[in-house]
Amino acid sequence: MTLEAIRYHNGTLEILDQLLLPLETKYIPILGVEDGWKAINKMQVRGAPAIAIVGCLSLAVEISKEEFEKKKTLRREVEGKLNYLISARPTAVNLKIAADELMNLVNALDRDDSVSATEMQARFISEIERMLEKDIADNKAIGEAGCNLILNSLLSTNGGEISVRVLTHCNTGSLATASYGTALGVIRALHSSRRLEHVYCTETRPYNQGARLTAFELVHDKIPATLICDSAVSALMKSKSIAAVIVGADRVAGNGDTANKIGTYQIAVTARYHSIPFYVAAPFTSIDFSIVNGENIQIEERPDREMTHIGKYRIAAPGINCWNPAFDVTPAELITAIITEKGVFKPSELRTMEPS
Repeated sequence: MTLEAIRYHNGTLEILDQLLLPLETKYIPILGVEDGWKAINKMQVRGAPAIAIVGCLSLAVEISKEEFEKKKTLRREVEGKLNYLISARPTAVNLKIAADELMNLVNALDRDDSVSATEMQARFISEIERMLEKDIADNKAIGEAGCNLILNSLLSTNGGEISVRVLTHCNTGSLATASYGTALGVIRALHSSRRLEHVYCTETRPYNQGARLTAFELVHDKIPATLICDSAVSALMKSKSIAAVIVGADRVAGNGDTANKIGTYQIAVTARYHSIPFYVAAPFTSIDFSIVNGENIQIEERPDREMTHIGKYRIAAPGINCWNPAFDVTPAELITAIITEKGVFKPSELRTMEPS
């Protein structure tokens, strides 16, 4: 059974505090939008799909406690609070897309004279609640598509029975989504098919999402795995016959350039040198067609303390300057394919799927 990072039932929301993992498992209540914003900004919840779900659910929790006599009052409150939630972590696009879709719904209901304020409120909350179920279904579709892609590509070159070793970066599992995961969902599907020999996960400095979170999930699911230092990737690829690299995405530009956790770009460069396929696994909502290429993706910069300290202990020389971008952008030409719930695409094919 996979981990449950988001607990929601009848207007009550709790999240697993990921700052405390792997040493402590503690759920914290999210009582409204302010709690949701803080949890996202402080990275108590992280991962682009989970950010969108928790942000929107925090609004559903808050809205469910209020009574609205006028639809326009509800519309103004929804708009203001969605814009506030988006500001918590700007690089991940899923929350922005979800907010735009919810505003389209609210505006349509506001214009419909046959819909009361109470009905508008109920339909808005119901639409947010549906996001949880859809994310899980999308993740499983991504996992299956990625598993088939990797196995079929290897069968076409190797033939016969195969088992694979893969590398992943950061955390893309149940702790980053509603459940199951994107890149880690592909790994789970490979494991279920009994074709996964081993998975290697990077520590993912400076926040250590790989060491704290991905390793935690892999141990929990009893998936054969090994943790490596970020600086060991090249040596691993040279010596361990890695079949594929599978990572997630916080935002994909229209041309396929992909923003993901810092360190992804250099892994892609190294994978290209070693002729290892480099796959991005992400829900279709991570694709931002309004952005032409990766140069236009806003990159969040995090506090110096994440680099200079581990917990309460300083590990860097006092007085040193720090540069701590949370993400980097991998150019489309280094990406073999992008795996989504709608299918597998080469980066150059994304424009054919752009909504009209």
